[in-house]
Amino acid sequence: MNINDIDLNLLIAFDVLLREKNVTKAAGHLGITQPAMSNSLKRLRSLLNDPVLVRTSEGMVATERANFLAPKIRKILLDTKEALQQVDADFIPEQSQRVYRLMASDYAASTLLPKLLEHLNAVAPNITIDIMTPSDVTFHDVEDGKIDMAINLFNELPLSFHQKVLWKDSFSCLTRASNPILENFNLQSYMQSKHVWVSKTGFGVGLGMNPKDIQKLGWVDEALAQIGKQRDIKVFTRNYHVAMQLAHDDQLIATLPSKAAHIHRLDTGYAILPPPFAIPDIELKMIWSPLLHHEPSHIWFRQQVVKAAEHC
Repeated sequence: MNINDIDLNLLIAFDVLLREKNVTKAAGHLGITQPAMSNSLKRLRSLLNDPVLVRTSEGMVATERANFLAPKIRKILLDTKEALQQVDADFIPEQSQRVYRLMASDYAASTLLPKLLEHLNAVAPNITIDIMTPSDVTFHDVEDGKIDMAINLFNELPLSFHQKVLWKDSFSCLTRASNPILENFNLQSYMQSKHVWVSKTGFGVGLGMNPKDIQKLGWVDEALAQIGKQRDIKVFTRNYHVAMQLAHDDQLIATLPSKAAHIHRLDTGYAILPPPFAIPDIELKMIWSPLLHHEPSHIWFRQQVVKAAEHC
């Protein structure tokens, strides 16, 4: 195969087709017609001497060779974008009016961002922060540099992302100060209580929870399973503020990251207690695209996020 015979636009088409596994959606992503996308797929099949995508009862499925090539072609495209992108070498924080777009869970938003905004107001008062939720953003939005940074608790991450741990957090139990359990708070009384489950990791819209699917319930329930216990979950939520509000019911306990629970440390209506069993610490990470890694304004912003995290 002669490199001069390859239309590099086909690599872009390949990348989108492998991501969407749907010709119509891929066409929409690139802003071209469905017939034009179908023609690109036909040309890819001829170039690679491989079907690339095959139709099954469950939709279009990538071939073994296409799956092998996908990360390699993705890296070529990312490296090309990074090499050609313009760098703002004259970035001056005090004068900048840049808008930084962040994806942050409400756990990250309520614990980290107030301190970050306080710091930015002092050093770069004209900068604006656009905060998005995990449901607003995909991995590809971050990878393509459309989102400056994602801050969340992540189970898995693509190898292409840059990342940094902002902090490790333990867990605390939050409940109403008048909850009778406070008279004798131990593992037995904890298990006899009803609970609020809260978690939102990664990206995308959440799916309905099954109380019996321990492996998908996360840190608290996995820790309980290790000692042969399963708590009685009354409410499932993906919002930490909702969980904290529900914990004001003296029949419920919310077991959540300590930095979130301690938002209510001065509220006499709440009680904060250490869990009566061991739960491994969690890590709050920030991740960003390799396309932004060397940009001066992004380097500066990452440094400000780290400074803010050190004071939370």
